Amino acid sequence: MRLKLDGVTKGFGEHCVLDGVSADFGDLRSLVFIGPSGGGKSTLLRILAGLEIPDSGELTLDGQRVDSDDAALLRHRKGLGVVFQAYNLFPHLSALGNITLALVKVHGKSPEEAEHIAMETLRRFQLDAHAHKKPAELSGGQQQRAAIARAIAVKPRLLLFDEPTSALDPEMTSEVLAVIEELKEEGLDFVLVTHEMGFARHVGDRVAFLAGGRILEHGPAEALFASPQTKECRDFLARILRY
Repeated sequence: MRLKLDGVTKGFGEHCVLDGVSADFGDLRSLVFIGPSGGGKSTLLRILAGLEIPDSGELTLDGQRVDSDDAALLRHRKGLGVVFQAYNLFPHLSALGNITLALVKVHGKSPEEAEHIAMETLRRFQLDAHAHKKPAELSGGQQQRAAIARAIAVKPRLLLFDEPTSALDPEMTSEVLAVIEELKEEGLDFVLVTHEMGFARHVGDRVAFLAGGRILEHGPAEALFASPQTKECRDFLARILRY
């Protein structure tokens, strides 16, 4: 993917969440956003997903500007898979139904084709035996794997992960992070927001540090973690990696 941000701002009421975010990340497969809570990471990811519209500035993905009119946003969203921290599975649908819904309603698949794709995807994540269970009947790790299965079933050009392990215990966190690492090894492009610093360093081609609504620095993961260039990033990593 090629991702460029130019002066992206976003506020809610009088609160400025993103303050003129600009960055040209070049060509990469995986980008990880890190930084303190409230720094704007999730809002920026939602703008990348076409779920929020910036107040000003623009986003360019693979050389194409993402416009804010309804038709353009719909086209943009159809090419993405999004995984949220709270799973966002429909509670009244089974794991299978959560996946087939978008395949039929958004991507125009027949019910039969959608079910075949969904079952193959669930099988890939060892969830085929749980296909007819509703989210409340699944563990947290199973729910998040089902959400990832839903995201990749549509064959997106880009996956977006917003704190996908924040609601999980350590064992389930490892399980979900292993799935994301597998997806990278398979060549899928993704943008990830996470507080898992070890994983960010391991899986990110580039890492961007956000604080106060701005990207204060970004660079190759190893370089940023080994030698952060800004005091804010140095202090943040010192706090997070202290224990």
